[in-house]
Amino acid sequence: MTSTQKARGKLVSARRLVIKIGSRVLADSRGGLDPAVFTETAAAIARLRERGKLAALVSSGAILAGRSRLGLGTRSLNLPQKQAAAAVGQNDLMVMWDQSLARHGLIAGQVLLTAEDLAHRTRFLNSKRTLEALLEMGVTPVINENDTVAVEEIRYGDNDHLATLVAELMNADALIILTDIDGLCEKDPAQEPEAPVLHVVKEHDLELFACAGPSSNGIGSGGMAAKIEAARTAARRGLPTVIANARKPGALDRIMSGEEEGTLFVPEGPALRGRRYWMAFAGGPRGAVSIDEGAKKAVLERKKSLLPSGVIKVTGNFDKGDVVRVVDEKGEELARGLTQYGAADLKKIMGRKSSEIEALLGQKLYDEVIHRDYLVLTGQGK
Repeated sequence: MTSTQKARGKLVSARRLVIKIGSRVLADSRGGLDPAVFTETAAAIARLRERGKLAALVSSGAILAGRSRLGLGTRSLNLPQKQAAAAVGQNDLMVMWDQSLARHGLIAGQVLLTAEDLAHRTRFLNSKRTLEALLEMGVTPVINENDTVAVEEIRYGDNDHLATLVAELMNADALIILTDIDGLCEKDPAQEPEAPVLHVVKEHDLELFACAGPSSNGIGSGGMAAKIEAARTAARRGLPTVIANARKPGALDRIMSGEEEGTLFVPEGPALRGRRYWMAFAGGPRGAVSIDEGAKKAVLERKKSLLPSGVIKVTGNFDKGDVVRVVDEKGEELARGLTQYGAADLKKIMGRKSSEIEALLGQKLYDEVIHRDYLVLTGQGK
């Protein structure tokens, strides 16, 4: 069985899935919310529920709805104005989902998250338990980034990435990204409208980034590049991802029946799960440690722990237990991991042997700066 056949098999058998739907597809011709898209998507989710499948919706559209309600049009907004629009629009967005799902006897549950929520392990696990409880109660979670309180420096900026983290929160089996185009094309459709859709993309087809761009119409914040990155991130968890057109009737049904619809991203490498996935993609790094060539080879090639002798620079003010970036001498990220020493102590022991730690700090709790069990490769050699 080929990797593509396995991926389609996972889609068909998936019991839990994340469905991300963006602002562009939710917008009508006047810049407000399009009831027809909500109706079609809710009906498809109800049909999935009849087949024993549970779905969580990651829905954009709050700022879009707020713009419409406040008469702001498409003019550029600063961050406080976006937050105000989101505060107004989130109500309208949830009303649309609540009413659309209720027609099929389904209950919608609002979940608002920020990057900061998911960067802290305890809060991440609390969010995970909340989603689990909602699903067990038969509720369809409707998840959005909390744009009303998130600040620019700590926000995701697009719900495509958020959807990959929700996949871990709910232990999903697949990710579906619904947009207003048929999938990833061989060439930029803005330049070549007749460019054919790529129906299958393997995880390591990196050259495809060259033909993907940001959002082009001022609605939404992701664009195809963000969707490809989300598909690649989901692939690191072993999840098949499909990017498809939500405006094509029956698209979601065909995807979940294993038919060729949109672009299927096929995972190929070893899957990251649990804490390791969180460290790589959700845990916000609090600093960085630069390592020498010897330590780089030990980490990348021999899959060893990071020892203090290999550390040549410490950046940031992090504490024991924080996620930190591991970078080479050029500053290129190699890995992320949970540090067993805070920045102040690490500066005292960097470049020294583990046997010297006690003399330098007055005690030695660990031989390693980052143990291999809490180290995940994110750059070269991943």
